[in-house]
Amino acid sequence: MAKVIKMFQTLRNNWKKTTVGIGLLTWGGNWLYGKHCDNLLRRAACQEAQVFGDEIILPHEQIKKATVFLNPAACKGKARSLFEKNAAPILHLSGLDVTVVKTDYEGQAKKLLELMENTDIIIIAGGDGTVQEVITGLLRRADEAAFSKIPIGFIPLGKSSTLSHTLYPESVSQVQHIIDATLSILKGETIPVDVLQIKGDKDQPVFAVTGLRWGAYRDAGAKVSKYWYLGPLKTKAAHFFNTLKGWPQKHPASLAYLGPTPRPPEEPEQKTGRPPLYIRLYKRLAQYWAPTVKEIPKEVTPEAWEDTQLSAIEFSITTQNRCLDLKRTEDFMNICIEPDTISKGEYIKRGSQKMLDPHLCPEGSQCLQASRCILQLPEDTGGSLAIDNEEYEAMPVEVRLLPRKLRFFCDSRKKEQMLQGAS
Repeated sequence: MAKVIKMFQTLRNNWKKTTVGIGLLTWGGNWLYGKHCDNLLRRAACQEAQVFGDEIILPHEQIKKATVFLNPAACKGKARSLFEKNAAPILHLSGLDVTVVKTDYEGQAKKLLELMENTDIIIIAGGDGTVQEVITGLLRRADEAAFSKIPIGFIPLGKSSTLSHTLYPESVSQVQHIIDATLSILKGETIPVDVLQIKGDKDQPVFAVTGLRWGAYRDAGAKVSKYWYLGPLKTKAAHFFNTLKGWPQKHPASLAYLGPTPRPPEEPEQKTGRPPLYIRLYKRLAQYWAPTVKEIPKEVTPEAWEDTQLSAIEFSITTQNRCLDLKRTEDFMNICIEPDTISKGEYIKRGSQKMLDPHLCPEGSQCLQASRCILQLPEDTGGSLAIDNEEYEAMPVEVRLLPRKLRFFCDSRKKEQMLQGAS
């Protein structure tokens, strides 16, 4: 008892060291407990993947091939470790023939997609930039009509993974999020995703699944990391210093656009067998003896383009992928033109909101719906365009919506929520 009393007296006399020690022990205990929980999640996911790997393959069937495009530089260089710890074991245990392609530099995925042979599944392991590179390389192929039907899996490993909010539910940890995404690929549930085709005057088209931004908020957001030493004030500092370059910041342009298009009903693919021989012979003879009918040329209805002049603090074009409605009857992209009449204080305040939701369209903005648009910029326009959070030189562009162009694997719970919301 005397030793216990002496120990408490020592702790009381050295209360500063005691406080620091208790804090370190608490932090260390929480860290170890978190690691233990992550290991339990990995073990449960591997056991679930093993069920898929134990399925019997019939003699006439082949093992499915999965090609993974991994960006090791994503998440500040941690993407490779995250993939090998949390996703790779699940994929290998599932019975897939997995090929991992690691990119070494920006733009390499586009070139590799041109050389890629047939595969059953494409898996993107990275962030928004990796997604954009892969789908751009995929849709630039000469045989993109066939390759665009290959289902695509997305394992979110990057700093910004916008599409993951559409495909998977929110998770308490990054490990859980990666595991849910990988298991969703094995379960095979898919949803159609719209794509934007963005074409400049010179280069080949670029494809995006989120959208395009141009304006003052995008320029300030790209410089936030320069003020890292200001801690939580870095976002407000970047937007404040941006107001010192000139105010109000106006971005004049001209816009021509077409309205929404009605969505045709999605018909399931039906494989019909070959008709009998006597039916084929009858059709051949009927085609041979029947007189040829001259086709009457159909009148082409001119497209109803609408033109508008704009002066905005920011201009954005986004798909509906973020709030996907699987039962909608029209296909369109959202155009947001934010007025340049706001004050500096409102600009700095809204800049913080834009960092959390880059495609936020605030009240008072002009909102348009279009299936195709042409954005013309003045010749001396500076700055950059942000296409799926990747920077491109500001230039006149034509943006075309490709509705339901690609199919992405998704969590079944998320798809059920979409269907319930649509109903």
